[in-house]
Amino acid sequence: MSILETVLFVVTPSKDEGGIDAIDLLKEDHDEVDLLFKNYDDLVEESAPAKDRRQLSTLICGMLMVHAMIEEEIFYPQARRAGVDARLLNEALVEHGSAKDLIAQIGAMTADDTLYDAKVKVLGEYIRHHVKEEEGELFPACRKAEMDMAQLGERLEARKTKLMAMLEDA
Repeated sequence: MSILETVLFVVTPSKDEGGIDAIDLLKEDHDEVDLLFKNYDDLVEESAPAKDRRQLSTLICGMLMVHAMIEEEIFYPQARRAGVDARLLNEALVEHGSAKDLIAQIGAMTADDTLYDAKVKVLGEYIRHHVKEEEGELFPACRKAEMDMAQLGERLEARKTKLMAMLEDA
């Protein structure tokens, strides 16, 4: 089983009878990608071959793009409609844009490039900062807005499943 197959198996959300709460799904994504960044750091420490580092960084970047898409297409618009502070949502969108720029830079490089590992590390730090703000400010504001997290979770999960299948096929 390849790294990609193993991780896709591990990160595919389990379906409970009651579905998944939207924020719980997003937090699971946060935890999963954080673990992958830690695994990447381990590969760097072990001086792992460029091929292995590239495979894992490609997975990380793909998962981040899927996560950003489901938030931008579904979660953030629902939060905006529910009256969640536009400042929080706008900041999250700007952070997504910056992360996407860094992901594009990583995608255009080879794992042997001098700054490759540094860019992946900075992306991880950037994502951890973004997650801290989302989980500390945005998600509580969304809970207060009484958004329908079960219905939203179903939509997020369905879109994520479709996008992850596209990632797997790529």
